[in-house]
Formats: sequence, C-alpha cells, structure tokens
Amino acid sequence: MKLLSPAISQLARNRMWRVEAWMKNPMNAQREVLQDIVTSAQYTEFGRKYDFSSLYNIKSFKKAVPIHDYNDLKPYIQRIMDGEQNVLWNTPVNWFAKSSGTTSDKSKFIPITDECLEECHFKAAKDVLSLYYTFNPMSDLLTGKGLVIGGSHTVNQMNEASHFGDLSAVLMQNTPFWGSWMRTPELSIALMDEWESKIEKLAQSTILENVTSISGVPTWTLVLFKRILAITGKKNISEVWPNLELFIHGGVSFVPYREQFEKIIGKTIHYVEIYNASEGFFAAQDDPLANGMLLFPDHGIFMEFMPMEEYGKPDPQTIGLDQVEIGKNYALVISTNSGLWRYLLGDTVQFTSLQPFRIKVSGRVKHFINAFGEELIIENSDCAIAKACEIFEIVVVDYTAAPIFFDELENGAHEWLIEFEKNPENLEQFTIALDAALQSLNSDYEAKRYKNIALRLPVVHIVPKDTFNNWLRSKGKLGGQHKIPRLSNDRKILEEILQMIANENH
Repeated sequence: MKLLSPAISQLARNRMWRVEAWMKNPMNAQREVLQDIVTSAQYTEFGRKYDFSSLYNIKSFKKAVPIHDYNDLKPYIQRIMDGEQNVLWNTPVNWFAKSSGTTSDKSKFIPITDECLEECHFKAAKDVLSLYYTFNPMSDLLTGKGLVIGGSHTVNQMNEASHFGDLSAVLMQNTPFWGSWMRTPELSIALMDEWESKIEKLAQSTILENVTSISGVPTWTLVLFKRILAITGKKNISEVWPNLELFIHGGVSFVPYREQFEKIIGKTIHYVEIYNASEGFFAAQDDPLANGMLLFPDHGIFMEFMPMEEYGKPDPQTIGLDQVEIGKNYALVISTNSGLWRYLLGDTVQFTSLQPFRIKVSGRVKHFINAFGEELIIENSDCAIAKACEIFEIVVVDYTAAPIFFDELENGAHEWLIEFEKNPENLEQFTIALDAALQSLNSDYEAKRYKNIALRLPVVHIVPKDTFNNWLRSKGKLGGQHKIPRLSNDRKILEEILQMIANENH
C-alpha cells in the first residue's frame, strides 16, 4: 500500500483542474446542473406536471415549480417505495436513505439514485481528497486505512428491488472498490445497528490497524477513543495509531469538541469539516486557514438561498449565488439528481466568502430560539459555550436550551440543560460568563438582555451524566447520526428531559 500511495496521491492532484474549473465559474456550473437535471426529468410524472420540457432558464423553473418540504414530496416518494418508477426521476430508484429528525418520531426516506451516488457523493469524496492533497502534498494518508464511524447501518429490504438504511449504510453498500480498499472496519461490523455493541466491536477490530484517517460525528468518535484507551492502557490515541493525520467531521459544530480531540489524540493532526447529508454532499473545508467550507456547485445539486425573513411566507422568494451576502442567514432550497425538486432542506447557512463561495452551517430553520426577537442560532450557542468553558477550563458534553416565556411575575429567559464532563465549581459564575458570551456574539440577544427588559439572566441546570443519551435511547434514536436538538423555540424537549430526570430520582 505504501508503494501505491504516491500514485493515488498523484491521481488526486491531477483532478484539481476539474475542481478549479467550477471554483472559477460556480454560477455557470449551477446553470448547467439545473439544465441537466430538468432535461433528465422532463418525461417523469413530476416533470410532465410542471412542464419541464418548456423550462429553459432559472427564472422559468422557479416560477413553474413551488417550494416543497418533505411532506409535499412524500406521496411521490411513497409510490417509488411501493415499486413505481419514472415518478420524480427518470432512472430506477432502488435505494432510500432513512433520515429521522430527533424532534419527530416519523422517518424521512430520501431517494438515492445512481446519478446521486456517482456525481454527488463519490465525486465530492474524490474532490475532498484532491483538496486535502493540495494543501498537504507530503501526506501519507493512503498508506493506511480510513476508519469510518457512521450511524446505525442496518440495511432493510423494502421490496424485491429496493432497500433502505441510513446514508452511511447506503454509501457503504455502494462504495466503489477504491473506497472499500481504503476503509476499516469490515462491512459486517460497520453495518451493526446496536450502537453500544458496535463501539466495542469497532474498538477491538481496529486497534491493530494502521489508521491514518477517521470520519465520524465528534461525540461518538470520542466514545470510541475512550474505549480504545481503556482496552489498550495507552495514554493517548497517537500511541495506538501513530500515523493518524486526519479527522473528517460533520453533522454538529466541532467548536465545543476541538480541545477534547487535541488532548485525547496527543498530537497535532488535520481537521476537515464536511457538509454531507442524506440529500446530498454540499460542501467541504478546502483551506485549513479559511473560515467556512467550499461550496460544491457542480455535483448534481441546484441550490437556491431563501433569506430567513422569507421563511414561512405563502410564496417565499429565493436568490442565487449572484445575490448572496456574507454573514446573512439563508435556508437552503435544493433540486437534485435524485428527484428532489425545490426542496426545503431545513438547514440554514451563512456565506463566509464569495470568492470562492464558502459557507458554514448556522443552524436549522426549526432549531433556534426566537421567542423574544433574539434570533439565537446554534452557531451563537456553540461559540458561547466554548468561550465560557475556556474561561473555567471545563468541557461541556452536550446541551439543550429553550425559552422560559413571560408570566405575570417575571419576564422571559432561556433555560439551559447542560451535561459537563467536569462540573464548574461555581455555576452562577459560569452562567454569567455564558450570558456575556451570548451578548458578545448576538446583538439581538444583547438588545433583549439590556437592563433585563425582555430577557433576564439564563437559567442553567447541570444534568446527570448520560442524560441526553438516555433521552435519545428512550426515543430509539441512540446512534451516530442522531443528536440532541440544541436549541428549541418551544419547551417540549426540555420538559421531557426534566421529567425523565425527575422520574429517575424517585
């Protein structure tokens, strides 16, 4: 494998001209993507309904096709799941990525086509490798194995021709040979769905491998690290895997976890953030010194950006890359080569750069707190937690927050449930620091906190170890791709967790 690495490294570098082409002409790439997918789907049922054959530009496409959420497309998707074809896309759809939001008991089934696999997910993975080698030309990444820590991977038979599983399972089952060759653990372990047993198997089966990269959600990666150190008796992960050089992460903000990773790994490695979801691979960190992830405009996804003030309107307007602004919150609307048409993804993004286009995921359209006009988003809360933890030299495992609404006696506040790795000695001082950090990061929050007029000091509770894991387990959602909603605009989740803690204490 050592001998093959320079050759593959050279192949990765040789692909950079393709990446540079769409980096230089992203709007042309987007126009071509839209033309390709509309042309492909013009004779599907959906394409006939909205007269795709007469849509010749972005303006006519947006005028003809309304914005959809999952429930709008669900009847079409259900028919495909029942065996019909040529409904949303013109080639057979035999795979579905099961995606379940933690705030709902209902699962979403996202169609995954061959075009989506090849031109989106796998193409993006190759581009990430090319970008990594560009900034790390002396890398030995491909001399070892990539440890993949995905979600619960069970693949289920839907009918004679179709299967479903979470995105990790679908990608693993369809990975080309070069991906399988580079990956650990073996498929039978990767496809385990009982998460706690899986961590044990992952640890035992990979300890002796030459692991050079890890891909996964930070929380479960840390759980695996701790188990490996317990088994081996080593001081840090670099003693177990001395050639480890890269951690690829996504799904949640890495800000609260970076310090823990640096400490437990025991040496400096590279960190690359990716934005990869069941619906597509949207962006990845290209420059380790740049803020944000490079947007992928040439990967089978046409993207529109809905200013948040449009969200919830009967006829919300969207803009293209030519009109976006740095630092503004947009809801992402996508049309894809899997047959999602003007689909409201649910994520919000902000642009950090326009040349090239780089973004960061700022939250969810439904995961925020705006009960008092404070417009608090996850990016604000993650950064504030990190700042407060730095002051007190402590670590937060996870948290959730929700509003306390006005009543006759008091004005509003935010109530926080926080699980610490090591509790702060003075919770009141930590709360004050958290509040100060939030004010420094969000001017709307700061305005509402002025003289306690709209918002008083946050109410912070320390919750017992494993509280959030226990809540996720109670919902049947304990696993790599599921996470506690960190911000809620209502009190449903917070009250459930408080009640669960109360029941455990009796």
